[in-house]
Amino acid sequence: MEEGNQQELKRGLKNRHVQLISLGGAIGTGLFLGSGKTIQLAGPSILFAYLITGVICFFIMRALGELLLSNLKHGSFLDFIKDYFGDKHAFIFGWTYWFCWISLAMTDLTATGIYIRHWFPNVPHWLPPLITLIILLGLNLTAVQIFGELEFWFALIKVIAILSLIGFGIFMLVTRFKIHGNVASISNLWEHGGFFPKSFKGFFLSFQLVTFSFVGIEVVGLISGETKDPRKVIPTAINSIPFRIILFYVLALMIIMTVYPWNNVNAEKSPFVEVFSDFGILMAASIINFVVLTAAASACNSCIYSTSRMTYSLAEKGIASKRHAKLNKKQVPCYSIFFSSAVICVIVLVNYLIPSHVFEIVSSISTICFIYIWFMLVWAHMRYRKQVSNKSKLEFKMPLYPVSSYLVYFFIIFVVIVMFFIPETRVALCFTPLWFVGLLIVYWWKFIRSK
Repeated sequence: MEEGNQQELKRGLKNRHVQLISLGGAIGTGLFLGSGKTIQLAGPSILFAYLITGVICFFIMRALGELLLSNLKHGSFLDFIKDYFGDKHAFIFGWTYWFCWISLAMTDLTATGIYIRHWFPNVPHWLPPLITLIILLGLNLTAVQIFGELEFWFALIKVIAILSLIGFGIFMLVTRFKIHGNVASISNLWEHGGFFPKSFKGFFLSFQLVTFSFVGIEVVGLISGETKDPRKVIPTAINSIPFRIILFYVLALMIIMTVYPWNNVNAEKSPFVEVFSDFGILMAASIINFVVLTAAASACNSCIYSTSRMTYSLAEKGIASKRHAKLNKKQVPCYSIFFSSAVICVIVLVNYLIPSHVFEIVSSISTICFIYIWFMLVWAHMRYRKQVSNKSKLEFKMPLYPVSSYLVYFFIIFVVIVMFFIPETRVALCFTPLWFVGLLIVYWWKFIRSK
């Protein structure tokens, strides 16, 4: 087996793969299961929260897109972090991004156990995560096209579920369908306390959950090194983000709140299940359970991919073990995939020994780390812009620069402040700095002390 610096990742992802992978990154299980909670938290004003956060994410992705297309020799956004900030920041950034996805994978694998027990209540909670991880590990060790195909179909299932909800909802509105004594009507958006029934406090507090819905959207920056014709594919994927946000978040939630008054939506249940059930589809619970199961598997699949490519990139930069840069015959980083999967597998033991509520804190820490990743990507873009002498020849320019960059910074600061007012996320904010301190100590011990 050859060393990673003698091999290159294969550009095996086609345009349809990238489009659906980037689409899947913007649609998480939170939309299917957590949308009831966000609606109860903010009421109809949640639509504005998604629009605002969507605009910010679009700016982040445009900054990332401009960076990626400025140098196609770079395999991922980690290369740009090293170029503009040096090895220490690349080490912290890379392992933080790895941790983001590891914690998400653990949470999603735990969720698969919950979903499988909907059909098989006697199955041990730890068994479905183990089986799911083994299957995804095997698939990730094959050619990257297999990963692309798997994510394509996972994302397609989610898209079909959302489009079905929108279709049924529109039919209910047109026919003035009556549910539990309430008539489906667009006026349900403002006739029950207005657009801000929980005042601005509820609106502001919703941004933590809304932001969590979009984590992972930057995964396009990792798959660029394995994408055919990136100059065409990447801009298309990024520029379609506003359309996706409006269609799959804003329109879907608006349909839910027109079919039901927002205060009738059950925070403990999936609004998708309620809509399909009340429309007369008896298998609604099983259908949505299948959708969220595939969504969780999709998220875990992306986690294995993202963490393995990040450790591969770290090894290529000389700031992780060289073994992580080794590729198998299918030109995928096999050692990195085994390493990340082994760490993720810890969740099987945790599911056996410790109650799953621990992961509320873990997922909050992951959200904070993702916010740090977004901040660094936009900062790297600003450094790139300052070094460009002929700005008229810039490719895929970030719109409204530098105002858009400062808007991203303001939004990030705002979300962090909001998280201080939520007990679970406040704990995460206190513990997250320990992760960065630990990375600095490891970096000093491994790279500075030895010199």
